[in-house]
Amino acid sequence: MTATQYLADWRPYPFEIAETRLTFHLAPRATRVLSQIDFRRTGAGDLVLDGVGLKTISVSIGGQPVVPQYLGDTLVIPDLPDAFTFQAEVEIDPEANTALEGLYLSGGMFCTQCEAQGFRHITWYPDRPDVMAPFRVTIHSDQPVLLSNGNPVSEGAGTAVWHDPWKKPAYLFALVAGDLRAVSDRFTTMSGQDVALNVWVRPGDEGRAGYAMESLIRSMRWDEQAYGREYDLSVFNIVAVDDFNMGAMENKGLNIFNSKLVLATAETATDGDYERIEGVIGHEYFHNWTGNRITCRDWFQLCLKEGLTVFRDQQFTSDMRSAAVKRIHDVQTLRARQFREDAGPLAHPPRPDHYQEINNFYTATVYEKGAEVIGMLKRLVGDDGYRTALDLYFDRHDGQACTIEDWIKVFEDATGRDLTQFKRWYTDAGTPRLSLSESWADGTLVLDFAQDIAPTPGQTDKPARVIPIAIGLIGPNGHEVLPTTVLEMTESRQSFRFDGLGARPVVSLLRGFSAPVTVTREITADEQALLLAHDTDPYARWQAGHDLALDALIARATGGEGGAEFNRALAGVLTDAKADPAFAALCLALPGEEEIATTIAARGGVPDPDAIHAARRALMAEIAASHEAALAALYDTMQTPNYQPDAEGSGRRSLRLACLAYLSQLDGGARADALFAAAGNMTERQGALEQLISAGRDADALAAFEAEFRDNRLVMDKWFMVQPLRAAPRQAVARARELAARPDFEWKNPNRFRALIAGLTSNHAGFHAADGSGYDFLAEWLMKLDAVNPQTTARMCSAFETLGRYDAGRRAKGRAALQRIAEMPGLSRNTSEMVTRILAGAA
Repeated sequence: MTATQYLADWRPYPFEIAETRLTFHLAPRATRVLSQIDFRRTGAGDLVLDGVGLKTISVSIGGQPVVPQYLGDTLVIPDLPDAFTFQAEVEIDPEANTALEGLYLSGGMFCTQCEAQGFRHITWYPDRPDVMAPFRVTIHSDQPVLLSNGNPVSEGAGTAVWHDPWKKPAYLFALVAGDLRAVSDRFTTMSGQDVALNVWVRPGDEGRAGYAMESLIRSMRWDEQAYGREYDLSVFNIVAVDDFNMGAMENKGLNIFNSKLVLATAETATDGDYERIEGVIGHEYFHNWTGNRITCRDWFQLCLKEGLTVFRDQQFTSDMRSAAVKRIHDVQTLRARQFREDAGPLAHPPRPDHYQEINNFYTATVYEKGAEVIGMLKRLVGDDGYRTALDLYFDRHDGQACTIEDWIKVFEDATGRDLTQFKRWYTDAGTPRLSLSESWADGTLVLDFAQDIAPTPGQTDKPARVIPIAIGLIGPNGHEVLPTTVLEMTESRQSFRFDGLGARPVVSLLRGFSAPVTVTREITADEQALLLAHDTDPYARWQAGHDLALDALIARATGGEGGAEFNRALAGVLTDAKADPAFAALCLALPGEEEIATTIAARGGVPDPDAIHAARRALMAEIAASHEAALAALYDTMQTPNYQPDAEGSGRRSLRLACLAYLSQLDGGARADALFAAAGNMTERQGALEQLISAGRDADALAAFEAEFRDNRLVMDKWFMVQPLRAAPRQAVARARELAARPDFEWKNPNRFRALIAGLTSNHAGFHAADGSGYDFLAEWLMKLDAVNPQTTARMCSAFETLGRYDAGRRAKGRAALQRIAEMPGLSRNTSEMVTRILAGAA
């Protein structure tokens, strides 16, 4: 187990780098890397460089050989002058690099992934984000396309030279060499600079990269208009890679992407795939300023670049598509991933104060909650204050590696606000619980709020935070009597008074999801139905219906009854569905089984996965029977003969598939069968296939799907995923085992591994089977993958993080599976840390 790293122990590096020069002689088993690094002393201390798995050929200072000290994975040279050039030659083995960190091979193509600490697998270097330098890179290889960061300097037979004039840390270094084809375009920046744009793909994939290019151009234009940020090099390259641990990487001028986030056609990609491609391309491009030009001082500050950039990509998608629907999707993602993280043994603040393995902190808390913190800050200072602060941030810190304190100080200086209390959102873990009680008398409404935060690992007592609570008031006739008003709660208990009201209104609470909190309040089903029908805030309207359904499902899953009010309220949704099909689809969708279990546990109960599954299916069947005619009419009306991956078309298809899910409860999958045969796009094809699997009549459809797409790796990932995901709970593990035994289960490929394993773990009742078979299956595969790819293994361990909320039998079986992983000889430090933390919370 690696030593714990503490934020309090951070010290500045005693040298700065004037320039880094690298020369690569690429070979699959023996790549030679020559480095020349010009150092200047800025403080007292020895030269300490990081390196892992390097065969060191030579080390010299100013051309004179030296014999360094090797201390574990560091190289140390004492007693150096104030300015010198460090030179080293090392040999590495890209073909053996199955961990996919540093330089590795993907289908014969050389590529890199250096965040967070991958560069140390390439050569000796101060591999920390606060050490920034311009890079000059020379690549020698027989591969036809040779790419690196920055601008091209020269290219010839077997050689290319690239120069990145902008200072960057080593984690933003990138190199790609392979047989690639470019889909190209150009962009003129707002200052008139001409930029060459390329999306590089494997031969034959050119026809699937057009949407990625369109998304890039939209991103560049949006960042200029929304933030005043323009691109700063003469070329911008994106490369699609099949083997990649992450979604994408923002390396300066050379973004490397998981191919699933680049390649798309109507026949092979769903509407969700298209939206993710657009959003992630935007995200990585926006990092050019919020992550590259200004980076984080140390990895404890990871949420500084990631939270801000997620917030920016959310804004971008909202502007490109439906802002209301995007906000609801973001809240759903936050609750499904981050709230569950906050409620379990993996809870940590957006800026943690310690870690053992930094790769384990690329979490929903850092990304999604980090974005919510930015959103709250913008809500508190207003649009103008936010823009002023961001302009100051870019002016003050361009070319620097910064901290959360730097970020907060910018807002304080720009707006004059004291944000000391607000900073707790960055330093304290946990989801605040906001409770509301109301009193009404003589036209006066008093809202009494209380906030508290449950203890989390290492943090027991947490003082009150600033919580922006956006509210509105809806009269009993459905008219809005108070438009959106933001209340700033700063105390543990605080009251707000509203006078002069003619009749007691219903409070529309937490409009726009103004803060990442859970809410407890007394509200009747009739009041929820009123908000669902009349609330002017789309999020609050959706939330009212969602809560109505959630309460009904919890009642059913715990031995009671419920659902009549939600069933009746859906009549209004269906009547109004054509106004915004995407919003109607969200209102029709029942809360997922994981959310139901989370809420039962939060209310002090013990969730029963089988009872939850049965309750949800029963309510779906009742709703389908009550609204069959309206659902069938909408299903037919929402056809989209001419496929376009835009907001309008995707909204219509999302509503059509929502209707299909209900109608399949009645027709046993007959409509799904017909849609699968006739669908001209992957959105409807996959949606129909999922319903056929749920109905148990999938054999012919699965065979046809495989026959058509067996040579398309990305589409076959969907085929592997949907089967355990949609299988009946009692069949899910068996289905996963059958698929894992197939020769085309290429488990060393992260996409294929995640597809199958996440398909099973997302089948709530299937994974949490009472006999422990789901836990055993996951443990077996994690133990197998750990020796090959520790990073992916560790991240997949999070499927166990909710174990502590279930019954004693499930906990015991899950703990036994985790214990087997923990006791495995040679377990990686990545996986060991995750398993240890989860076991501690699953007692």
